[in-house]
Amino acid sequence: MELRHLRHFVALAEEEHFGRAAERVFVVQQALSNSVRNLEEEVGVPLVLRTTRRVQLTPAGQEFLVGARETLALAAQTVERARRAARGEVGRLTVGFVSGLAFGGLPEIVRRFRELYPNVSVDLRELTAHEQEAGLRGGVLDVGLMLLPVRAPNLDSRPLWRQPLVAALPAGHPLARKRRLKISDLAPEPFVFFPRQLRATYFDQVMRWCAGAGFTPNVVQEAIEVPTLLSLVAAGVGVFLPIEFFNRLSLPGVVYRPVEDAPLVDIVAVWRRDEGRNPVVRAFLSVAEEMLGAAKGQPAE
Repeated sequence: MELRHLRHFVALAEEEHFGRAAERVFVVQQALSNSVRNLEEEVGVPLVLRTTRRVQLTPAGQEFLVGARETLALAAQTVERARRAARGEVGRLTVGFVSGLAFGGLPEIVRRFRELYPNVSVDLRELTAHEQEAGLRGGVLDVGLMLLPVRAPNLDSRPLWRQPLVAALPAGHPLARKRRLKISDLAPEPFVFFPRQLRATYFDQVMRWCAGAGFTPNVVQEAIEVPTLLSLVAAGVGVFLPIEFFNRLSLPGVVYRPVEDAPLVDIVAVWRRDEGRNPVVRAFLSVAEEMLGAAKGQPAE
């Protein structure tokens, strides 16, 4: 039994005429008649009463019509589900992200993605870059949002956004009266920062920048979360050099100031190379690129 047999039978049941039914399904009348007869032979009971004036269904045919319509509708739904999956409109996506994106970028991406793809379930996980790389390699994550560089050979990446570092200062600090700073202005200041093992790329970039200005930051307190570091800044423990989008995290007692010649930090999307053709992954990457490119900041090239 094939779907075409069911289509032919439904057309005949609704048209009650072999000629009109054949025209409706674009076959010759004899082909439609043979199709219905083959269907009756396979079912094993008569489905149609053939008279000279009209075609009527037998009681078995009436019951078969109900199932035939349901089967054809289910087949159409199944085809549409496959097409939607191919367009990335259904499925599940697990996304890792570094903490800073929660304050700028990630909410916009997720909101827009859910608007466009409401039938894709998105699971968000806040992880370090190292944890994301491990999760991607192990198949736990589908996409990671992190800072460069990405070292694993089986991972692909796409630059999404480029942001400068800024200075986070206690509100009452003398340097807060300046509209713009030089990195050398911070040389005598105590710093609060991430442990190197947690944010190695970020840490090394800041240290190179400061070394170029002739000093090594005096890190007096470490913390693993951005809100904690900014709370330490508000308490006057030290200064901090976050990425610019952290300034969306408005915290009493903290002010942000641009710094001349600040290095730019690339935020990238990362995925397993064998997932590059996954339509859900491609759809998410497209939305991420669109939303971060439209956000305040310098798009990555």
